[in-house]
Amino acid sequence: MLTVYNTMTRKKEEFHPLRAGEVSIYCCGVTPYNDPHIGNARPFVTWDVIRRFLARKGFAVRYIQNFTDVDDKIIGAANREGVTWKEISDRYIAAYFKAMDALNVRRADVFPRVSETMEDILRMIETLIARGYAYATAAGDVYYRVEAFSRYGCLSGRSLEDMEAGARVEVNETKENPMDFALWKAAKPGEPSWKSPWGKGRPGWHIECSAMSVKYLGDAFDFHGGGSDLIFPHHENEIAQAEPCIDGDEKFARYWLHNGFITIDNEKMSKSKNNFFTVKDILKEFPGEVIRFFILQTHYRSPLDFSDERLREAQTALDRLRKANAVVAELTQREGTADTGAELAAQAETFLRDFDAAMDDDFNTALAISQMFGLAKEINRYHQELERGAAFDAANFGRAADAYHAMAAIIGIFEQEEAPADDGLTDALMDLIIGIRQEARAAKNWAVADKIRDGLKEAGVVLEDTTTGVRWKRA
Repeated sequence: MLTVYNTMTRKKEEFHPLRAGEVSIYCCGVTPYNDPHIGNARPFVTWDVIRRFLARKGFAVRYIQNFTDVDDKIIGAANREGVTWKEISDRYIAAYFKAMDALNVRRADVFPRVSETMEDILRMIETLIARGYAYATAAGDVYYRVEAFSRYGCLSGRSLEDMEAGARVEVNETKENPMDFALWKAAKPGEPSWKSPWGKGRPGWHIECSAMSVKYLGDAFDFHGGGSDLIFPHHENEIAQAEPCIDGDEKFARYWLHNGFITIDNEKMSKSKNNFFTVKDILKEFPGEVIRFFILQTHYRSPLDFSDERLREAQTALDRLRKANAVVAELTQREGTADTGAELAAQAETFLRDFDAAMDDDFNTALAISQMFGLAKEINRYHQELERGAAFDAANFGRAADAYHAMAAIIGIFEQEEAPADDGLTDALMDLIIGIRQEARAAKNWAVADKIRDGLKEAGVVLEDTTTGVRWKRA
């Protein structure tokens, strides 16, 4: 039985889908004004594994993930560069896909954009006004009336009184309550705008996800997810907006899942603090599967401290699994009818059962991966027995291989071609090239020496002439 930690109830609950055999998921996506950083990537890697596991359990999964392509930060970036807001959002949506493809994150069923969902957003705002949950101002803004929603604070556990007492809210005399938040912002010079019953303007941040999730998943759906920083105010406000617009008994999301932060020196990674590392930059040093594996070695709800050292540790660990996978690839090509692999097959079934049990326990990828290591060890042990002369059991080894592949398919590894082993070849070739250049310099053949130096630079290799000799490094 699958159990999940529900932020709404603050406890683990048995998962019961809204519709038998189906699972519906909405995950809040990125605001595309910059390259995605490793903290942005964590929820999408997490939900990718969850989707894969739910499919393994036999569910038909429908997954929606939005792009907030109309936002203050996008407009600010566009104004700084002298381009349109759409050029900025399109550029960084493309950057998002490139980064996630490198991390083996599969595409959502739908990627709705705010700019393409305006009619649904306006319709929801009109319903909120008609039902007394929102009000328009003379300036053309529309605000949500937080005091009208008795359950406000149900997700974050905050009371409205405490929020009001501790709030740092801009002075705005057009609001009924300082905690009221914008559903629609009146147009300002130099900003994109759309027609509305209250004049030209654009949506506030929170209304978009309420409108898009209901549009693509219906009035009620199974999972809503994102980073822990979205619990308040974003997800809190989504609930407050959506529920008053739904007439049925089942309202909005049933299970709320939130991943922990990625930190640097135990401080939350964020673009506003400028202490972030983009996926694009990390990919220059580490393969995408290493980054993915690094993320999944820690339970999704736990904080994860980022460092090059931790990535190198993940790379070493993943290499161990890769070596076992190479053994699997080699041995599955063999034939053999001996009865030497029955114990391995039985062990594999146990490891796979324990893997599934770990995933059933709130998607515990850290514990699930430990089962992969256990099976990898037994596969390597069987391979050693074969090298000592034991006969091969193709049928039973096939069962073990199937279990190993099933685990890898959920974790999302072994899906990219490995770079061929270097075995010191690069260093040997560079020593040879540098030696030829040094001989040319000694013979005062500067044309050849410069040609070698410039050719290497063009190929991305920089030579440094030092008092102790020539050193090289990648540009």
